Amino acid sequence: MAGRDTGALLVGLLVLFHTWGAWAAVQVYMEDRVETFRGKTAPIACMFTLNDSIGEVVMQWFYVTRGGEKQRIYFQNSTVKFKLPDTPFADRITVNETGGTSGVVLNIADVQLSDELEFICLIRHITDGTAEGRTKLKVFVTPDRPTIEGVQTGISVTELKTSKIGTCEVKNGYPKPNITWYRNKMPLRNEPDEVKVMSSSTTESSGLFSVTSELSLKVKEEDKDAEFYCEVTYFVPGETRMTESDPINITVYYPSTAVNAWVELPKGKIKEGDSVEIHCYGNGNTPATYTIKHKAMEFNMDLNMLVLNNVTRLDSGNYQCVYLDIDTYEELYKDVTLFVNYLDPAVVMPKGSVEVAQGAELMATCNALSSLQTETVWFKDGQEFSKGHILTLKDATFDTAGTYTCVVTVPEIEEMQTSGTLHVYVQSPPEIMKPDNTEIEESFENTVDLRCHVRGFPAPNVTWSTSDGKVLKSASQQETVEGVLLSVVSFKVTSDITAFCNASNEYGTDALAFNIKARGNGVVIAVIIICILLLAILGSVLYYLYKKGKICGRSGKQDLTKEKSNKDNIVVEMKSDNTEEAVLLGVNGEKLPSDQGGEYLDVQK
Repeated sequence: MAGRDTGALLVGLLVLFHTWGAWAAVQVYMEDRVETFRGKTAPIACMFTLNDSIGEVVMQWFYVTRGGEKQRIYFQNSTVKFKLPDTPFADRITVNETGGTSGVVLNIADVQLSDELEFICLIRHITDGTAEGRTKLKVFVTPDRPTIEGVQTGISVTELKTSKIGTCEVKNGYPKPNITWYRNKMPLRNEPDEVKVMSSSTTESSGLFSVTSELSLKVKEEDKDAEFYCEVTYFVPGETRMTESDPINITVYYPSTAVNAWVELPKGKIKEGDSVEIHCYGNGNTPATYTIKHKAMEFNMDLNMLVLNNVTRLDSGNYQCVYLDIDTYEELYKDVTLFVNYLDPAVVMPKGSVEVAQGAELMATCNALSSLQTETVWFKDGQEFSKGHILTLKDATFDTAGTYTCVVTVPEIEEMQTSGTLHVYVQSPPEIMKPDNTEIEESFENTVDLRCHVRGFPAPNVTWSTSDGKVLKSASQQETVEGVLLSVVSFKVTSDITAFCNASNEYGTDALAFNIKARGNGVVIAVIIICILLLAILGSVLYYLYKKGKICGRSGKQDLTKEKSNKDNIVVEMKSDNTEEAVLLGVNGEKLPSDQGGEYLDVQK
């Protein structure tokens, strides 16, 4: 970048030299000023022309001190080139020739603010004389981004003098930056009694400038929404740039000319039990107090708001908001009307419970006093039964009995409702609800549970009995659903039996039979009989073998009893579980006299 700038500079100087002609012996041309950023390299060009190109040319570079003295920093002739020691530029300058043209460039590296001086290029020729040119070096530093701080307190429009709005500051710029204030993108200039801008600058130890500007205004009501910011203008090589601060707002106090009051919550109609918020605000913002008056009572408002919890119809009426300006003590008023809607508890007639004869008709009513239109719906067992505040029950039956609930609602306000209940009892004889199966099979010696569901009013008395006349004790008895009684009995099955569930009240009786068949009892009896028959057959076989001499190791006759008996009188004793009498049978099935009961077949081997 520096090479391109230097080349353009040299070309421009040559064109200018040619237009001058040859009236001067040695002619030197340099730019009036060279601009660069601090820390960069600054190229300073020196162009010259000679009438006589023969002879020695001596070139020297100087700078002018702050005190106005010339200080040499570089020397060059046909034999030597050197930089003067003990100068601020000894280790930062280089001199380059431009090649085919008569000119050189002094390059100053790492330019600092102290380098902002005037530099002299002096050319001396043996025959053409001496000439010099001068260039001022200008150094630039981009400042920091500006900062802005607004006043934290509010400003009243009633102030007679200008009030401070804020302070804007920009630091570390060179040359000195400029600050301009803006309100809503419009520049602010000093104006007597309206706008006042005061600026000051400080030179830092680094040589850079810091500028501070303070804005004061006589504020107006519209300034409450205005945005204020400052613009910083600063210089860079070849141009002017600008940057802006963040915007700020100020608090403007202005008196109210009117006050407004309203119910903020709940939205829509109000019902008993709600929490109500009443808000009150003036159209100004000067410090003020707000109070609410209602029926000779006065409430202080917190944050311009009054909260009424769990309101009732007694809270209905007019509420007056009172605004008091602290500065001027001026009062403003605004009324708001509050109406609390209500719904009284439902009243059911007849009350509580009612008894109705079977086949008769019953009429009941349900009403609730309300400030709004209501709707009534009757429910039974959770299902809608009828609509309207009158309930009519015709030809009462068992199914008519139960609990009826009337629900009164207000369509205009959600969740505003009340309810009442009516218990209806139908006078009737007991009715046993027959189960799906009354024929029951159960294993012998197992316990069976029988259940009996009975309905009727008054509540029936339930007993259990069996076909053989026994009374069974109920294991439990309870009301399962409204008007239905459940009785349970448990007993052990030892034989086939019929159990009866008996229900009775003052209007009649009813009964239900359960037939229980015992599984496994007949098989046991059959097994016992078969075993007895097998024993009888075995006895006959043994006797036959004895007579033939096939047992006991004998071929003759052997008495089997202590007393002599008839050969045909083989005795077998048979006993039954059902009688204590023993029956003695002969081989041919004849019943022997009881006096022979003492003789038994004695088989020893």
